[in-house]
Amino acid sequence: MPTYQGSCHCGAIRFEVIKAEPIERLLDCDCSICTKKGILHCAVEDDELRLIAGEGRLSLYQFGSGDAEHRFCGNCGIHVFGRPRNHPERYTVNARCLDDFEAVRAAVTSVRFDGQSHPKDRDG
Repeated sequence: MPTYQGSCHCGAIRFEVIKAEPIERLLDCDCSICTKKGILHCAVEDDELRLIAGEGRLSLYQFGSGDAEHRFCGNCGIHVFGRPRNHPERYTVNARCLDDFEAVRAAVTSVRFDGQSHPKDRDG
């Protein structure tokens, strides 16, 4: 099973992703927050993400519908993972926080996700 290590910028938050298969796809969401943060999302199930260090340093940001949870380091401000509003039952890890991000990015497909047209943003 492939295991990926990751952290925030200052190293206070450390985590690992344990997948049954290698990561094959990253999502590049164009919603306002993902665009500003530059996140490339890697979808992971709850049992595939393990927080190694820094639980007490994690901060939460929510906006709009409040369905999505954005977890970031309270020290350096880097978004490490969260629960997206389109699939709040699982996590997405910021693939840019993976220690071997460049190798992962070179080996995967990046798919554009239309977060600007999310149904929860539509009126009525």
